[in-house]
Amino acid sequence: MASHSASLTSAGSQRRGGEKAPAEPAGADKYSVLLPTYNERENLPLVVWLLVKSFEESGNNYEIIVIDDGSPDGTQEVAQQLEKIYGSDKILLRPRAKKLGLAYIHGMQHATGNFIIIMDADLSHHPKFIPEFIRKQREGNFDIVSGTRYKGNGGVYGWDLKRKFISRGANFLTQILLRPGVSDLTGSFRLYRKDVLQKLMEKCISKGYVFQMEMIVRARQLNFTIGEVPISFVDRVYGESKLGGNEIVSFLKGLLTLFATT
Repeated sequence: MASHSASLTSAGSQRRGGEKAPAEPAGADKYSVLLPTYNERENLPLVVWLLVKSFEESGNNYEIIVIDDGSPDGTQEVAQQLEKIYGSDKILLRPRAKKLGLAYIHGMQHATGNFIIIMDADLSHHPKFIPEFIRKQREGNFDIVSGTRYKGNGGVYGWDLKRKFISRGANFLTQILLRPGVSDLTGSFRLYRKDVLQKLMEKCISKGYVFQMEMIVRARQLNFTIGEVPISFVDRVYGESKLGGNEIVSFLKGLLTLFATT
């Protein structure tokens, strides 16, 4: 499979069909953070505080959409209190009764920003990197900016050797089979133009850990431009990691499916 890395990482703004994406005036941009949660009662207040601090200090317009999937630990009650503290225009609780597929699809239906930021609520993604994402997007007029653990001063902290090996191995296999021109395909800390994310969601069929990888592969097929920002990934502070044997098997199946169909 031929590499299209030049079309992904160039500072140009060519989009599908050669159409040039218009650059929005910086002051007109609004960023909708989609924050899926399940049993994040301890983490949610801190990640929201860090997000608010980051946006307020950088002067960017924002909203934080909490998509809770019926957490039994009181996450929704915490989100309701955060709405009262920060205002319902900044913190929007948009819950679902249970896990019903991708939370991002549900969140986008309520997003009013022209840019979407997806990230985890477990403090593994630090909001301090968001201003860097925004700067990178504006510099290159990128359609997507993705956080990378495997480039520049990016890194992973809190993982044991086994999990680091699995993550590196998965990324290495993906690079060989798919040649995506992006250094970190399995990360889930990204900024998208809203219309681009909507188009990619329509194309993607994967779930779980394969989903993030497919989003980049589909973006390459559609000639969307992608920039990268090195990030520090820190293993979750509270709660348990969801990576297990079943997820690894699902990832490998999904990788082979993408290789065969793209």
